[in-house]
Amino acid sequence: MSVTIDIAGLRPERAAVVASPLAELGMALHALSEPGHHPALQGWVTGVTARLDPHLADRMCEADFLWRTTFSDLFLPCAGLPGGDALPGATLAEELDLLDKLSDEQFVDAALEFTCALPYGMPGPGPLGDEGLRRRALELAAARGPRQVRFTERLLSEPPLIRAWLRQLLQDCDEAFFAEVWGRLRHRLAADTRHKTDLLRRRGLAGALAAVSPAVTLDEAAARITVDKLGDGRTATGDGGLLLIPTSLGWPHLMVLHRHGWQPVLHYPVGAPEPVAAPTVEQLALRMTALSHPVRMRMCRHLARSAYTTGELAQVHGMTAPEISRHLGVLKKAGLVTTRRRGRYVLHQLDVTVVARLGSDFLEGILR
Repeated sequence: MSVTIDIAGLRPERAAVVASPLAELGMALHALSEPGHHPALQGWVTGVTARLDPHLADRMCEADFLWRTTFSDLFLPCAGLPGGDALPGATLAEELDLLDKLSDEQFVDAALEFTCALPYGMPGPGPLGDEGLRRRALELAAARGPRQVRFTERLLSEPPLIRAWLRQLLQDCDEAFFAEVWGRLRHRLAADTRHKTDLLRRRGLAGALAAVSPAVTLDEAAARITVDKLGDGRTATGDGGLLLIPTSLGWPHLMVLHRHGWQPVLHYPVGAPEPVAAPTVEQLALRMTALSHPVRMRMCRHLARSAYTTGELAQVHGMTAPEISRHLGVLKKAGLVTTRRRGRYVLHQLDVTVVARLGSDFLEGILR
């Protein structure tokens, strides 16, 4: 499972690393709505929540489905502009002006992405132009509650009113808490963009992507970027560009904008607490599958306490050596067991450090 970006024909000058105040505001709103995703931000979340004006907090709740799941593509409006090579604005006001340049169809499609789970990354008419999709959007909204129904009804009937309402809400959030946050974070993000831009110039796209995340790989021969995620998707730069946008608030989320007709964007965390590279989704699935078998779970009980030979494990578990070897093979393939030789014996032991990280690795994998 992965998201791929076809970069065939991408010119070097069309790949850019740039910070986005609007995208960072989206991440701030997400962290306030889902603090459990971001334990390192608990102090900041508590402080902002405590001093937040109740009326503004209520208005934020009205639209929190635009950023609670992750955050809507509306927070990256430059990617939807014609030409496929627009950059984010330097200020939040400039980015809100870019948001105003999206067509009503683009705005509605992006706003309904999480509310109604309409097809993402596929060409075709949206709910403003397709009566069947309009009905489907309202049906899906009804399943998510009255707040989503009201929002969706207003969005489909009067998009300009919702657009003005959202812009005012974001401006009020900026005044209430985000301007102070952006004042602190923009210097770190600027330093990261300078570093990645320098890598682009000296080492090419492969060097910059390697510094973004170990979950992002570039196959230069196939002209394809692959992002290891628990999901599938594909997009292409075509005649446009590729944006790399850092976030200081986003870890562990590594997101890919791959909406059809929009410029591809990698939105990646900086300053992430990664003492070791996180396992791929495939490795994570192997480890969880390996540990799900009752025999291997019982073997792990012994292997966690001491090193055992295959023969010793066979005797303890009342099984044959070949049967034990097959189970050990599954655990070793998943990277859960280490081996060492002592004379003519081979000793196996559980890698308790890897097992101890499994919960956090799983959480990062599903949130990535």
